[in-house]
Parts: sequence; C-alpha cells; structure tokens
Amino acid sequence: MSTAEPHVSPKVGRYRWVIVSLLFTAVVINYVDRQMLGVLKPFMSKELGWSETDYADIVFWFQAAYAIAYLLFGAFVDKVGAKVGYGVAFVIWQLAHIAHAGARDLGHFFLVRMALGVGEAGNFPAGVKAVTEWFPKKERALATGIFNAGSNIGAIITPILAPAIMMAFGWRAAFIITGVIGLFWIIAWMVMYRSPEQHPKVTPEELAYIQQDPPDPVAKVGWLSVLPQRETWAYALGKFLIDPVWWMLLFWLPDYFKKTFSLDIATFGLVLAIVYLISDVGSVFGGWMSSQLMRQGRSLNFARKITMLVCALATLPYLFINQVHDLWLATLLVGLVAAAHQAFSANLYTLPGDVFPRAAVGSVIGIGGMLGGVGGMIMAKSVGQVLETAGGYGPIFAVCAGIYLLALAVVHVLTPKMDPVAKL
Repeated sequence: MSTAEPHVSPKVGRYRWVIVSLLFTAVVINYVDRQMLGVLKPFMSKELGWSETDYADIVFWFQAAYAIAYLLFGAFVDKVGAKVGYGVAFVIWQLAHIAHAGARDLGHFFLVRMALGVGEAGNFPAGVKAVTEWFPKKERALATGIFNAGSNIGAIITPILAPAIMMAFGWRAAFIITGVIGLFWIIAWMVMYRSPEQHPKVTPEELAYIQQDPPDPVAKVGWLSVLPQRETWAYALGKFLIDPVWWMLLFWLPDYFKKTFSLDIATFGLVLAIVYLISDVGSVFGGWMSSQLMRQGRSLNFARKITMLVCALATLPYLFINQVHDLWLATLLVGLVAAAHQAFSANLYTLPGDVFPRAAVGSVIGIGGMLGGVGGMIMAKSVGQVLETAGGYGPIFAVCAGIYLLALAVVHVLTPKMDPVAKL
C-alpha cells in the first residue's frame, strides 16, 4: 500500500538535524560513562580483588536502578518535556560517573553504579521524546538510528581513551577527566533545545514538514492508560528480550577478547573500536532501510518488520563466534552481530512513536526500558554464574543467537498491522 508524499517546499529547513546532533553527542557521553567500568574491569579486577560474581553483582545493581528509574523517567519526561527531562538525567549520570573515582570497595561501587543507572535511565526516554517532537513518522527511524549511533561512537572512544588515561594517571583519573569534559554538553543543550513551535531557527516550511502527520487525539496519557495496550507490550517484551544482549556486549566484551586472545592493552582498544565502528554502521543502516522502504511506498508495518527480520537473521553468527580462534575474524563477527542489534533496536525504538500519540511516548518507553533493565539483571547474574562454572562464553552466545527472531515474533503477534492505538 503506497503512502502519498505530502507537498513540501524545497526550501524546508534542516534545524531538526541539529537537534539530532545534540542527542547523538549526549549518547556518546552516555556510553563512555556506561562502558568505562567494563573496559577497565580486566585491569581493575586484579587491583580490587573482584571475582566474576562480584563484577556481575555490580552490573546487577546498575541494572536494577536503571530498570526502576527508566519507568519513572518515562512518565517524568512526558510531564516536563524533553528539555528538562534530558537535562536532569544528564546531570545525575555525569556526577555519578565522576563519583566512581572515589569508590574504595564493592559497596561503594554498588552505590555509584546505581546512581549512574538512575541518571542514564533518562537518556532514551528523553531522546525518543525529542525525536517524536521534531520529526515526522517517516524520518523517525533514521533520526533514532543516527542518535543511537552515538552509543557505538562512545563505545569506540572508551577502549582507546580509558586505558590511555589509566596508564598515564590511574583508573580513578579516567572517571574524573571524562566526567568533567562531558559536563560541557549540558550548557549547549539548555541553550539550544526548544520545541520546534517555539524555536527561532525553525522556518515555517520546516515546521509544517515536522507536523505533517495527523494531530494527536489526546493531550495527556498516563501509565494506567497505556499499560493494557498490546502495543505497549510489543515494545516492552521486545526490549526485555534484546536489551540484555547489548548489556552483555558492553559489560563483558572487553573481558571476552582479553581472556580468549590474551590481548595487550594496545590491541585490546583497537579490537573494541573496530567492533563498535561496525555496529555504528548498523545503527544508521537500520534506520535508513525502513525509512527508505517507506519512501518507496511501503507501509510502515512492512518497512519496520522486514528491516527487523533482516537484522534478526544477521545475529545468527552468534552460534559460531566461540569456535573462532582467529582474532580478526572474531572481531568482524562480533561487529556484525552488534551492528544487527543496533539496526534492530533503531526500529524497535520507533514503535511507541509510530502507534501512540506523543503524550504517551515517554510512558511507553519507560515501561519498555524497565523490562529491558530487568532482562539485563537476569543476564548479569546468568553471565556471572556461567563464567564461574563453565568458564567460557559459548552457552551465552548460543542463547543470544535466537533472541532477535523471538523478539520479532512477539512484536508481530502483538502488533500485526502496527495501526495507531485507537483508544486510550
């Protein structure tokens, strides 16, 4: 079924992409802060005497705080808007990141990681809310894919930057230096972000382009209204299934490469940078593919799901990674499955904005993020136990191989047509 392309002036402005660049930069900082501990873990564990289960417990409490706060931030962002919501979240997580430098024992790390989880929980609810405000539906997957690509840039920067700072000044300085630099972002955000209707840089033509979709039928929607909707659970269960795989990569991939290939600190950073550079391409590609299909006249339902199917099939190499003994082949395969995750995720993230009115998006994102965090808690405990008992990543990777096809099946069963939610 084709969708008619609205008449748009060739002079339509592009300030909405400046907003995406701000979101992209925030996500870069978010992932530097989030991944710092995972990158330094192989070196910090020896100094601090952590076992595999100790580290898994640190990840577990981060996920617990993240899951609870994600739900609360979803509603908070809907109430106060993307500007204030993102600003509050950013300040909390950045100060918590800096506070890692003062942690002395396992209990301290539990506390600072929980504080980091609370702040970082506001990242995607506010980011997706901003995209929903600034983009028509046909561009949201691409915009989401671009700002979500910041996660991979952050993951590329961290394994290069963190070990270098650690070798020069110690691991505590790595948290302080990156944290202080990141604080400059909040100034740019508070100065530059406004809603498109109020922004002096937005032309009338660009505003009309942003607002081309039919107006939202409701002005305010709460948790109790979205909770019974099948579309809420399509998104939330999808997050529950796929988010833990990404958490596993962020928190244990450095450990996998160091243990499997006995890497020195220089090669270690290069390998991780390559993995996340490949996954960055996947993030943008996933958003581009579904947006391109829609421009060619395909329905939103077809465009999103066929893209997610391609991505799900691209994660099947998880089955073979643990049997690969060549470092660079393993790096390429891990990069491929990471790229597939990011492309799949970029389309899943658009689902709330595709089917719910703007007033409900933050709440739906919050519910999904909470379940994703719960899945991450389960994954953290499971990985710690598997590594303590089995000593390898084979069983973990085998589970990851089928997760995305299952997630797509859940989304399709609960939202077979991806029609807008009729009643709230």
